[in-house]
Amino acid sequence: MKLNDIAPAKGSTSRRRRVGRGLGSGRGKTAGRGQKGQKSRSGFSQGAGWEGGRSRLVMRLPKRGFNKAKEPVQIVNVRDLDRFDDGATVDVDALVAAGLVKHADRPVKLLGDGELTTKLTIDLDAVSRGAAAAVTAAGGSVKGAAAEESA
Repeated sequence: MKLNDIAPAKGSTSRRRRVGRGLGSGRGKTAGRGQKGQKSRSGFSQGAGWEGGRSRLVMRLPKRGFNKAKEPVQIVNVRDLDRFDDGATVDVDALVAAGLVKHADRPVKLLGDGELTTKLTIDLDAVSRGAAAAVTAAGGSVKGAAAEESA
């Protein structure tokens, strides 16, 4: 078998319909667009939710609830911090180097899922109360903006 012998299965493909190629084709002249009107013109594009010039439904309905876009927070759990040595300072750069978070420029929050056995100094953007309790129970400390938040 050669590459030039390969062909798709019979009936699996169909030829593209070429419209506007003469009256004998069955789709000549107006090419299936009908007679006059906006939809028959070239360049016509009808946006999603368009209602013929009337104010669209989405705009007529009242706005409800809160939709403040929050900055994406990277999450690390306490159980993931056991890979660090005793007395180490855990900050965003250390987490990126360890492969626990991907982006050094985005905020990181430490959550209290799991157990911590090593004594660490935590310097992150946010720390939950449970995580702060787990770190201090293991003999470590929380400093920076996260220390005020968890207190």
